Amino acid sequence: QVQLVESGGGLVLAGGSLRLSCAASGRTFDPYAMGWFRQAPGKEREFVAAIRWSVSNTVYADSVKGRFIISRDNAKNTVYLQMNSLKPEDTAVYYCAVDWAGLRLGTRQEHYDYWGQGTQVTVSS
Repeated sequence: QVQLVESGGGLVLAGGSLRLSCAASGRTFDPYAMGWFRQAPGKEREFVAAIRWSVSNTVYADSVKGRFIISRDNAKNTVYLQMNSLKPEDTAVYYCAVDWAGLRLGTRQEHYDYWGQGTQVTVSS
């Protein structure tokens, strides 16, 4: 079993930045990939970004490309999401997730096996 704990959410003005962290613990940690998703009030959960655990492959949703950067620290079993130029439409609960044994970077929820509890990000205009 894998436990994921997100942190770093909060309230920020439009144009500002936040850095989310997701620390993994539990079984020996060697997943295929980790990802970030978000869910705004009244909307479906959507993909944000993902990163391979062993090589430098990343994928981003079009809505965040050029503004968000996903990175990882393998020694700390932690994935990060640096969010810049934040917009009010980025307001959501952000979840990290683990794809334990994938074949390619996934953007769909069903690709992921473990999920964190989420951290709230609110961007005010």
